[in-house]
Amino acid sequence: MIQATMGQKQGVESRGDIIITGPSPFDFLPEDCISKIISFTSPRDACVAASVSKTFESAVKSDTVWEKFLPPEYSSLIPRSRAFSSKKELYFALCDEPVLIEDGKKSFWLEKASGKRCIMLSSKEVWITWGSSPQYWRWVSVPESRFEKIAELLNVCWFEIRAGMHTRYLSPGTHYSVYIVFKTEDGCPGLGDIPVEAGVGLVGQESSQKLIYFVGPSGRRRERERRDVTRPKERRDGWMEAELGELYNESCSDDTSVSVVETKSPYWKRGLIIQGFEFRPVKPQ
Repeated sequence: MIQATMGQKQGVESRGDIIITGPSPFDFLPEDCISKIISFTSPRDACVAASVSKTFESAVKSDTVWEKFLPPEYSSLIPRSRAFSSKKELYFALCDEPVLIEDGKKSFWLEKASGKRCIMLSSKEVWITWGSSPQYWRWVSVPESRFEKIAELLNVCWFEIRAGMHTRYLSPGTHYSVYIVFKTEDGCPGLGDIPVEAGVGLVGQESSQKLIYFVGPSGRRRERERRDVTRPKERRDGWMEAELGELYNESCSDDTSVSVVETKSPYWKRGLIIQGFEFRPVKPQ
């Protein structure tokens, strides 16, 4: 019986079966050939391959590998003030440091393990009922926001936000989760503990529907909490997010449709700061 791994063959003699120890066939391939092969995998696989042997470690460092993982328009995403020593360094910079595109109305970055595209739409890029009326909404600068101006809810009874984006900004053949990214003040009176209707889908197709909380019931009202309503989660960057739903981007030829609506409650609502709507690849289970 012969057993092999990518980098080497190891073996012992057991019960009459002989496992031969020796070099792997990959060790005889030119390094640039190994790099080419690895470029057809994924960033995660490339990092794993680098641990196989010194030959693989060197091959994985090649620009041939990491250029394949970068988006075609990567040269336009490089800040003029930055210089990168390799395509690998640039790749991880685009994973860890989102860049503003479309005149600062969208934020773009890559999902580290897969290289899939991620996008956040600024709240300036969405449609908000009464959003242009300063007595109901205002546009504020928040130091920890990615965008220059974002929306703050002052006082409304009719709460309705709708967003849309062409799927060319996303990776094809990919399932995406959509999130609203926000902060609240004073528990978001009139809205924080009320179920809010959320919808996500593609234009011309049936959207998925769900209910979310911006805060959720607390104290005596906790017993009123509904199990079918999604609570928000705190992010590493200090913002909150609530998942609105999922969509599948098959061929980058559709428009997305996202809605967050609460118009049934008679209470006036305030205390919500919205940074934007985020599209991220669904993580495999």
